[in-house]
Amino acid sequence: MKSPQATKTVAIVGNGRMGTGISQVFASRGMEVRLIGRSEESLTQAMGTIESNLTEFVGRQVMSEADAAAALARVNTGTDFGAAEGADHVIEAVPAQRPLQIEVFGQLDEVCAPDVVIGSTSGQPISLMVERMKHPERAVAMHFVFPAQLITLVEVCGGEKTAPEVVTWACDLLKSIGYTPAVMNKEVDGFIINRLQFAILREAWSMWANGIASAQAIDDSFKLTLGRRYSVTGPIESAELGGLDILHTFGEFLFPALDNSKEPPEALTALVRDGHHGLKTGQGIYDWSEKDGQGLLAARVDRLFQHKAEDDAV
Repeated sequence: MKSPQATKTVAIVGNGRMGTGISQVFASRGMEVRLIGRSEESLTQAMGTIESNLTEFVGRQVMSEADAAAALARVNTGTDFGAAEGADHVIEAVPAQRPLQIEVFGQLDEVCAPDVVIGSTSGQPISLMVERMKHPERAVAMHFVFPAQLITLVEVCGGEKTAPEVVTWACDLLKSIGYTPAVMNKEVDGFIINRLQFAILREAWSMWANGIASAQAIDDSFKLTLGRRYSVTGPIESAELGGLDILHTFGEFLFPALDNSKEPPEALTALVRDGHHGLKTGQGIYDWSEKDGQGLLAARVDRLFQHKAEDDAV
């Protein structure tokens, strides 16, 4: 393996919203990016997305016009897996469909030199994707979080066949571009972030479905309390600041009452079944004709830029 400092070329397989964001990250750090997609049309759209995102960085004075133009020029596109040959590092960012991922990793294993680390940003156990690889020891999960160009944490997890030095290499590479690796000691479905996210969602959906509180009351309760607190201290830190004895006692009281359903509530399933998918269809739990969805999206991006500025200043 080349050292992270000597890594100059990164191939990204998959040109969706994750692939474009990750491409921007590496190109902005001075690396050549080979973005591999299924069609020239989709790659043209992907380049438009990257250019638009870079323009937003310029508009917010996060980078200069010259630096944005240089970053965009470092991204080259193609539909041939052969473009990954000779790359110092490869990241898979295709749709999370197991047969497709197994096929992609099999092809990359044939194209890339045996010591090139191949990462997956799917947020799924890497052990599920390596059955066609002759060199599974160089495969590692590197789960960027959407939007990758703004959220600077990446979950890193090796599989049963991953060499320990590959996990270390992936962490060192991420640190070299200013990102924080969150290392997992064992594989588990969903990894860290999605498990936390869906634990919260299960309880929030359950309280709404059971008439305990309105969706707005639940969202306000989270945003104006835990959301603000957790941007500074994580859940375990928060518990220790408050006192493990106190939180442990309350946990003994509350855990039996929390939702432990194996499936989403029927009220939510009915909405999905009827085509009510939230903002994109105009109706979900909320009636989005009465809420400013675009304003919420813009406000979230504003806050993510603020957090990124804080991360970059550290």
